[in-house]
Amino acid sequence: MKENKTIGEILRENREKKGLLLRHVSAKLDIDTAILSKIERSERKATKEQILNLAEIFDLDKDNLLIQYLSEKILYEIKDEELGSKALKVAEQKMKYISRKLNELNSCKLNSRKSKSHKLG
Repeated sequence: MKENKTIGEILRENREKKGLLLRHVSAKLDIDTAILSKIERSERKATKEQILNLAEIFDLDKDNLLIQYLSEKILYEIKDEELGSKALKVAEQKMKYISRKLNELNSCKLNSRKSKSHKLG
């Protein structure tokens, strides 16, 4: 999957590879054909649920398609910001920090439970 293509381009390319018409895919998603067309043209954003369903319909790796979806979601949020790239780097560092803190917290809770169960036993 090309990382520099939009999610819409990826979806259209895969729909066409499968020989599926817009109306067939939109019916499977239970959305209007015009909405799917706009998603493919990047005029409208798909929902996470739609992305997961489209991955299934097109036999695509769900994780890879979700990564493309999320990266585009982030891009559209910060694309016009002068400090967008720097903010993205800081956000990545914060994500690692928060993840590490949550792991430490969960580890402490687990150890506390083990300690309590040994005292009770």
